[in-house]
Amino acid sequence: MDEINPNLSDKARQDYALVLLALQNDQKAYAELLGRYRDAIYFMLLKIVNNKSDAEDLTIEAFGKAFKSIHQYTPAFAFSTWLFKIATNNCIDYLRKIKKTGYRIEDSIDDESYDSPLQSDTLDPEEKMIYQQKVSLMHTVVEKLKPRYRQLIQMRYFEERAYEEIAEEMQLPIGTVKAQLFRARELLYNILKHKGGQI
Repeated sequence: MDEINPNLSDKARQDYALVLLALQNDQKAYAELLGRYRDAIYFMLLKIVNNKSDAEDLTIEAFGKAFKSIHQYTPAFAFSTWLFKIATNNCIDYLRKIKKTGYRIEDSIDDESYDSPLQSDTLDPEEKMIYQQKVSLMHTVVEKLKPRYRQLIQMRYFEERAYEEIAEEMQLPIGTVKAQLFRARELLYNILKHKGGQI
């Protein structure tokens, strides 16, 4: 077990106890860590990207990356410091990617409903065909997920339902819904990565 920094606050020590439980695959510990920092991470990211949808997705990604690498956390410093660093670095990477390619998070997870009259410029036939191919590929990739993850992704991104609504319908705590959505997105990301980003 790693040496705990004696200067850590009581809250940081409680976080470390939760990390140890999470390392034993305790879902409640993951949900509690999520609940402790979700809003703070979201509002920090919202200030940077100035877009609610992007901030929400980047929050999901930050927790997904943190939970995937939780075994690398050491209590030499507070868990919150480590988590905020991951969130900030991920956000910087995202902003660089947008600047370079013009690609946004929601562009890869939208369905036909996104092609709405609200868009000022209409797609030409070739663009429309490419767009439909992307949508089709995204649905195909989602089909590869386990039923629970597939249902979560469909409800959240294809049907654009609120977390509260999903939690109620699936009879799950909202923290569990969000934690499982992180996992689902991570799995999707890995599937797409193995496709060489062909989307």
